[in-house]
Amino acid sequence: MRLFFLDFLALLLFALVGLLSHGRAVDLSGLARNLLPVLLVWLLLSPFLGTYRRPTWGNLLLTWLLALPAGLWLREMVLGGTFGPPFFIFLGVAMGFSLLFLLLLRGLAKASRVW
Repeated sequence: MRLFFLDFLALLLFALVGLLSHGRAVDLSGLARNLLPVLLVWLLLSPFLGTYRRPTWGNLLLTWLLALPAGLWLREMVLGGTFGPPFFIFLGVAMGFSLLFLLLLRGLAKASRVW
């Protein structure tokens, strides 16, 4: 449960930084719009990938590699966006920053022996 909380916190930080970097208000609707699609896919995939049952760096990376693009695709579908070059640029940046936050918090968990 602690690892899920850390991953949730990392994804929340990712959503917060995204809102702030685009000059958007940090409010519940913005966080829901940016976080919920990713979190939904993350929660659907993690039991099948053993993300928390067998927590390893590999399981985390596999969950991230599958859940982030699928969640961002879902977000784009809900928002009525298009899937042209701007989406793929956004996807690349989002993948990088989300991985940074996930690895940072998981690394802190490893260093503090929470994991």
